[in-house]
Amino acid sequence: MFTINELLIATGGVLVAPSRGRLVHGISIDSRTTRAGEAFIAIPGDRFDGHAFINTAIKKGAACIIAQGPKARELSRGACVIAVEDTVKALGDIARFHRSKFDIPVIAITGSTGKTTTKDMLAWVLAARFKVLATEGTKNNRIGLPMTLLGLRRGLDAAIVERGTNHFGEIEQLARIAQPTAAIITNIGPSHLEYFKTMRGVAHEKYSLIKYLRAPRLLLLNADDAFLRRKIRSNAADPCIVSFGCLHASDVRAEDLRLAASRLLFTVGAGHRISLGTVGAHNAYNALAAIACGRIFGMSWRDISRRLENFRFPPGRLVVRSVGSSRFIDDTYNANPASLRQALYALEDYPACGKKIVVLGDMLELGSLTARFHAEAGRQISRVCDTFIAVGRFSAGALAAARASGLAADRLFLCPDARAAQQLLFTKVRPCAEDVVLVKGSRAMHLETIFEKAAPR
Repeated sequence: MFTINELLIATGGVLVAPSRGRLVHGISIDSRTTRAGEAFIAIPGDRFDGHAFINTAIKKGAACIIAQGPKARELSRGACVIAVEDTVKALGDIARFHRSKFDIPVIAITGSTGKTTTKDMLAWVLAARFKVLATEGTKNNRIGLPMTLLGLRRGLDAAIVERGTNHFGEIEQLARIAQPTAAIITNIGPSHLEYFKTMRGVAHEKYSLIKYLRAPRLLLLNADDAFLRRKIRSNAADPCIVSFGCLHASDVRAEDLRLAASRLLFTVGAGHRISLGTVGAHNAYNALAAIACGRIFGMSWRDISRRLENFRFPPGRLVVRSVGSSRFIDDTYNANPASLRQALYALEDYPACGKKIVVLGDMLELGSLTARFHAEAGRQISRVCDTFIAVGRFSAGALAAARASGLAADRLFLCPDARAAQQLLFTKVRPCAEDVVLVKGSRAMHLETIFEKAAPR
């Protein structure tokens, strides 16, 4: 709940229509779901401009409208109106104001891969003992993160927010809003290079979140990541760093990793066994971050291991599934060179009596390195699979590299989109019960449609 005066203080806005002294009982950015007594913030988007739906929000009983500059001054006098320069920034400012009312731990998670899985794992672990607010799904941008924080309420013990970025300055901006007391960086990888240009640029952006860390200023870092390991070695105790890893010395270290019956097993601490329902060995890192945080919160090894054993991985993230009699490794949520390499490791280790088939869609936002990374992907794929279906114009380069690396021409296929790949897979390649198929690509390639209404066999 906010007063109109609080919204003015938070946003630095100007009251251009009287408030009539009303309270605001929530924040809405969607006129379809706006409820009486809420403030409606008109957000301009790529497809729709919230300013076009202000009258709808007023009819639904919005207590206040927050709109941009000249548009705010043109509104009906039938509603309280606050004018701001930028409504997206205003949303973040209100979320920051709301967050400052709560003296609870806020854990921020970022990294090139593993953010969502780590967030979901940690929320699942902590929920055994605490009331936790966590980012819903992958709503980790400049809209989603503020909306998550606006869900803070009395009775919560902690909040976990995930942060994505594809432009310089976004992590710092979102950190300013969330004011985290602890942060986790999962890794630094070649993602969004179209904007960050180099891995050093990616590392600089991810690490910028520490600027707004609040006491006790805990930072959990992956000790097996070259960029983050340098931060661990050079740190002077502020922030306080807790490291996790599998290969290098770290505060929380996994040992004896192995796959058995589609589960990942390892030990941590003084021989504590951890079992995860995944075929991806890299998920040990996501679990280690959750384990380290759980221990910081005072949870027992037994409680943590039990929760992780029952954790269900989010859809599209190395989930083994069946379509008819065929087995698939569904990793369709997204793709970059690092996550593809992890998926290929999982395919290589997966026990299959028949063929190993890869369906790869384009990896996007790699800028000038797009051709190089797709060629390397093709070479990696040629060493792991028997049949390769490339989807999209960039993946054509991966297919050419796979052919040059020795994969037989009659085992190589190029499709323009996911629907064409689906048809080819189920009518020509026709995987059988002994085969396993890895499906992976960037989000915009929509490779999850391969599993929808699979073509008759």
